[in-house]
Amino acid sequence: MSIAPPPIVMVHGAFCGGWAFERLRGPFEAAGHFVQTPDLRGHADADAPHAVLGVSVADYARDIARLCAGLDEAPILVGHSMGGLVCALAAGRTPVRAMVLLAPTAPWGVAASSMEEAVTAFGLHALGPFWAQAVAPDRSLARRYSLDRMDRAEREAVAARMRPESGRALWETLNWWLDPFMTTSVGPLRVPTLVIGGERDVVHPPATVRQTAARLGATFIEAPGMSHWLVAEPGWREIAEIAQGWLDEPLAAMG
Repeated sequence: MSIAPPPIVMVHGAFCGGWAFERLRGPFEAAGHFVQTPDLRGHADADAPHAVLGVSVADYARDIARLCAGLDEAPILVGHSMGGLVCALAAGRTPVRAMVLLAPTAPWGVAASSMEEAVTAFGLHALGPFWAQAVAPDRSLARRYSLDRMDRAEREAVAARMRPESGRALWETLNWWLDPFMTTSVGPLRVPTLVIGGERDVVHPPATVRQTAARLGATFIEAPGMSHWLVAEPGWREIAEIAQGWLDEPLAAMG
């Protein structure tokens, strides 16, 4: 009797929703996994823009950990951008089988490796006390840096679906050195983890993502020619294949 592959929970990044995995979930479902793509707290289409006010990255992690704990077996976590960091934090709260983190946001203590990252972190302060706000997505920046390898129609479709993000969560991630609670601090994980970074990613450059992988004790792979939107930009099928191929070993080891 064949044993069904473990369930997968895919966690989206800032300003997005579970819809970000509309393409990437397909190959995993075809392989027999039951895949869930939840909306983080306050990110569902029906939520009011202010629903994310005051929400911490720790809240996101608790929510994902609670979802995982309610499944019949420990799942695989797949996270993109901020969702990658949320996965790493959730893995410290509940058992998971393995993790695949795509261009994950760096945890507390991992310094920026590019001027663009630093400018983004400091640029938020132009909004005033942004940590107490629901921050609207900057679609112009998204088109230029996150969605730059998408064709125009797809780029506009994604940008149109973006939602406000918790200013507190952005402060905890992008301005982590100002957070005395070290909310996003996470050390080496006892979970088999693959981290993939795009060679051309400006949002989370490969040098920073490599540091994140080292902090987590994870395997790092740099995807040639890829940017930040690893979940759906040209080459996403190869990203799925890399992840599935890597997962074969830890899943076989666990029976």
